[in-house]
Amino acid sequence: MSTSCEHSDPGDEGAIKEKLARIGHTFVVLSGKGGVGKSTVAVNLALSLSARDFRTGILDTDIHGPSVPKLLGLSRQRLAVNSEGIVPLDYSHSLKVVSIGLLLDGDDKAVIWRGPMKANVIRQFFGDVAWGDLDYLVVDSPPGTGDEPLSVAQLLDKEKSSAIIVTTPQQVATIDVEKSITFCRQLGLPISGIIENMSGFVCPHCGEEANIFSSGGGRRLAERFGVPFLGAIPLDPDIVTSGDGELPYVESYSATKTAQKFQEIVEHLALMHPGAVRSGSSCEAACGCPDHSGTLTPAGKQIDSMPKPIKEVSMRFAVPTNDKKLCAHFGHCEAFALLDTDGQGRLGDETYVIPPPHEPGLLPPWLAQQGVNCVIAGGMGARAQQLFSEAGVKVVTGAQGEYPREVVENYLKGTLVTGANTCDH
Repeated sequence: MSTSCEHSDPGDEGAIKEKLARIGHTFVVLSGKGGVGKSTVAVNLALSLSARDFRTGILDTDIHGPSVPKLLGLSRQRLAVNSEGIVPLDYSHSLKVVSIGLLLDGDDKAVIWRGPMKANVIRQFFGDVAWGDLDYLVVDSPPGTGDEPLSVAQLLDKEKSSAIIVTTPQQVATIDVEKSITFCRQLGLPISGIIENMSGFVCPHCGEEANIFSSGGGRRLAERFGVPFLGAIPLDPDIVTSGDGELPYVESYSATKTAQKFQEIVEHLALMHPGAVRSGSSCEAACGCPDHSGTLTPAGKQIDSMPKPIKEVSMRFAVPTNDKKLCAHFGHCEAFALLDTDGQGRLGDETYVIPPPHEPGLLPPWLAQQGVNCVIAGGMGARAQQLFSEAGVKVVTGAQGEYPREVVENYLKGTLVTGANTCDH
């Protein structure tokens, strides 16, 4: 197997940064242990993103057990290499695919490599693959926190990437997921959320769900660690059938409840990470706050309104307030209004917490410790936004409204009006 490219060195940092600059946002799909359906989730998330006409790539970094080609029905095809680099396979007009499995001479060929070899090939995937412009790149990592996910996390721009952690409901799986959360936080990789896979069984005869395993482990873990719960995917026999038959699930069974779950999760991910490029401005140059309209535009797309978050997401919102009304700048507020959504997306009562005395860089980690997943503010400096991003906390700036509950309700409905990122500091 040879993937050498004359035009660049796979270790060239400049080539890697150049390629990553053309990707709106990268999702790294992780799991604490094997057998939780991580690759199935990664493939169907990528398919769901591309079905919404987002330019999507999926990169299979499971060097020893690549399964993405089979799940997409591409196991008999191989990648090509030309003067521009490694050429991804075009699964469709909006989905490109790269996997080590598409470079091997056969499905029965084993890759017997130690850590440095795996790190080098992953660098080559990021530096030499000719993705072009992408809205999203989905990276399917092998289970655990070893060489492959470590190599990926160290290469990525943390401001444009995040982790999606897949678990099953059982405690034996969620214990290992805790290690994945720690892994992400130690490396500064934001966490978009947790997906509970195989959550209940879908009867092939009546379509009803039954909890043959324990349930709710993923949601409880998300709440305990203060990260979003993205949703629960049931154990559907059709997923097994589609995988064995090399028939992508969300395309072959698009009308099922399980396929709709994937679509709902993708809708929320697109809301959290639109893959926007915010251009600099006079405000940014003067005070470090990006001056933008509040409308985020993925590469090659125009979003006219904010997508509606899925109702399964369990989140804690923080809104800076003065006199219990939205404050123009989160760093100058008297108190933060905290509002939680339950498992059905219903908004609970608001509580108010007094922040510690204002010091640069103090509030983002403090709010993260309060379990906050999303901060909605009128204005915020660039440094604070960076710190929130590193803590895996979503930030919405330029929010317009008066009362915290009204602001959060409008956000959940997808009707929140946003304007310029106000700067009063």
